[in-house]
Amino acid sequence: MAKSSVLTLPSDQTGELQKALSVWYQTHHRKLPWRQSRDPYRIWVSEIMLQQTQVNTVIAYFKRFMATFPDIFRLAAADLQAVLKCWEGMGYYARARNLHKAARQLVEEANGRIPDRWEAFRMLPGVGDYIAAAVLSIAFDKPYPAVDGNVKRVLARLFEIDAPVNRSASHKRFREAAAQLLEKTDPGTFNQAVIEVGALICKPGSPDCGACPIAHWCRARRDHRVSEYPVRIKRSPVPQYHTAIGVVVKNQRVLIVRRPVEAMLGGLWEFPGGVRLSDESAAAACIRNIREMVGLDIRIDYRLTTIRHAYTHFKIVADVYVCRYTGGRVRRNGPAGDRGGSVEGLCRSPFPGSHHKFIPLLNNIDDRLSEDSAFSGMGEN
Repeated sequence: MAKSSVLTLPSDQTGELQKALSVWYQTHHRKLPWRQSRDPYRIWVSEIMLQQTQVNTVIAYFKRFMATFPDIFRLAAADLQAVLKCWEGMGYYARARNLHKAARQLVEEANGRIPDRWEAFRMLPGVGDYIAAAVLSIAFDKPYPAVDGNVKRVLARLFEIDAPVNRSASHKRFREAAAQLLEKTDPGTFNQAVIEVGALICKPGSPDCGACPIAHWCRARRDHRVSEYPVRIKRSPVPQYHTAIGVVVKNQRVLIVRRPVEAMLGGLWEFPGGVRLSDESAAAACIRNIREMVGLDIRIDYRLTTIRHAYTHFKIVADVYVCRYTGGRVRRNGPAGDRGGSVEGLCRSPFPGSHHKFIPLLNNIDDRLSEDSAFSGMGEN
């Protein structure tokens, strides 16, 4: 594959390309709720949500989040559980935890003022190069190129860049190309225009080159090689794990445990369980994991269902069991926490998406467990 050594255009052509993008964007950009103001808080929240989540999904979450936490002070004052519950279902919960942590930091140290300087903003929890560039350019007109997957795809075709877009070492090359093109008098609009072209026109599998405002300058289109870009490294198939989950019930109360804050899905609640060993049945794995996780001895009452769920780097197949308490007292290894509560009360706690695939079935379970007080002292959900 031929390498592209020149990632710039002559200055007059760069100006023409910038103007073509601006004119197209003013007419064709989507009317998204976070584009209705230059409020840096709204822009910041939207950009955090848009990482790893599609625009159509984000819209409803953004509206609900802004209604619940309309400013940085309200977000900083909120309990993390309330923030996670508002985020529930969107995944990648570290985004919510870091946003909440950063809000508290700014309220405590800067009276809630969102910094307009790269160094200060970039140091906040959860703020990487893309978030910093997007927020600072859109909210404060700072001349930083925002380079996400859409932008990389546009640049790869525009300049026939052979560097794989999913290799971290390639990011510098794409950022340099974006910086050369950046329109510095209105960088926020320019960044959004390139992103919008990538999202609406220069799509991965079916680009609409005839409608592209910068097709005139696109080298891949000129050379009939659009389908060859962007270059991607093929990833290995994600592994699949078999797990077992136990719903331990007593007097219409169920036992749930909270994951450590810094762990994957940190701060969310879950039913106890874990991965099956290669030589054990799902039921045996459920009994073992509950004993190791919370210190209870249980007996399987019946299998509730089997669910499948995909995460970014792995998949799970989980057998879910309703369990009978036979002995022990609830304990939790680690600082996370545990509690018992009613099935109806589960709706007030944030759970992983995988659990929402079987939680509705809990409304029909019977209370078949021992009268021994395994959950004594636990507050209601």
